[in-house]
Amino acid sequence: MGKYILIDIGGTAIKYALSEEDRILFRNSIKTESGRGRGWIQKRVMGLTEELLSRGEEISGIAISSAGIVDIRRGRIVCAGPTIPDYSGTEFKQPMEERFGIPCEIENDVNCAALAEYRSGAAKGSSSALCLTIGTGIGGAAILDGKILRGFTGSACEVGYMHMRGSSFEELGAASILSKRISERKGGSAADWDGKRIFREAKKGDRDCILALDELCAALGEGISNIVYILNPEVVVLGGGIMAEEDYLYPRIRRELDKNLIPMLSENTKLRMAKHKNEAGMLGAYYHFCAVRGGVQ
Repeated sequence: MGKYILIDIGGTAIKYALSEEDRILFRNSIKTESGRGRGWIQKRVMGLTEELLSRGEEISGIAISSAGIVDIRRGRIVCAGPTIPDYSGTEFKQPMEERFGIPCEIENDVNCAALAEYRSGAAKGSSSALCLTIGTGIGGAAILDGKILRGFTGSACEVGYMHMRGSSFEELGAASILSKRISERKGGSAADWDGKRIFREAKKGDRDCILALDELCAALGEGISNIVYILNPEVVVLGGGIMAEEDYLYPRIRRELDKNLIPMLSENTKLRMAKHKNEAGMLGAYYHFCAVRGGVQ
C-alpha cells in the first residue's frame, strides 16, 4: 500500500497529512499567511513536504488541493480570488517534482471535496453529484458519470458568481453575509456576531437572527434549484463550517429547495450534508492523484 503526502491550501490555513492510500495516518495545519504572496505559499508547501519526508516513510506521491482555478495539467494556479492575493500564476507540480523527485498533482479544492464525497462520502454510489461549500464565498463542483465537469477553460461550476436578484449567489447565500446582516440590524461590529452566536440566539428566539438565517436558506434554496435545473444531479452535497448546524439548516434549505423545484425534480434530488468535513480537500486530492496517475480522468 502506497503512502502519500496530502496538502490542502486555503486562504486561512494549510492542512497537511500523511496517508496510506486514503487512510490518514497523521494530520496537522498551519496558518497560510496569504498576505505574504505566492512565493511564500510555495515555500510553505515545500517546507511541509520536507517535514513529512523527514519521518522516513517511502512516499508514492504528493497530492495537493488548492483554492483558485487550477490548470491540472501544468499544475499551476490560473486564477485566484482576493482571499489569497498574488496567488495567480503560482507553480506547484514542476517545482515539487524537480525538488523532491516524487510525482505531484494538484486540483481545485472544491473539486477535491466533491471527489471525496463522491468516492467515499455523502454522494457515494450516486450517478451524479453537485457539491457546494458554503463559507466566506460559495464554491461549486459537479461530478457527472464519475468525472468532474470542467468546462472549456477549467472553470465550470463557479456558481458563487451566478447572478441572482441583482446581486450574486455568494453575496446572498454565503455564510459570511450573516454577521453583516445582523450587525446592520442591531448595530455594532460584524465581528461581534460570529456564526455560533447567531445560531445560539436564533434558537433562543431572537427575531433578527431567525430572519437572517431564513434569508440565507431562501437564497441557498433558490440558487441550488437553478443549478439543479441545468445539471439534474442525483445528489446535492452541502459542506462548509456552517453546515455543522445541520439540524437547524437542513429542513429549512430542503423546504426552500422544494419550493423552487418542480415536483418531479424535487422528489428525485437528494440533499445531504458533507461527510468528510475538514479532510475532504486532502482526501479528494488523493483521489485526483490516483485518477490522473491511473490514466482515468
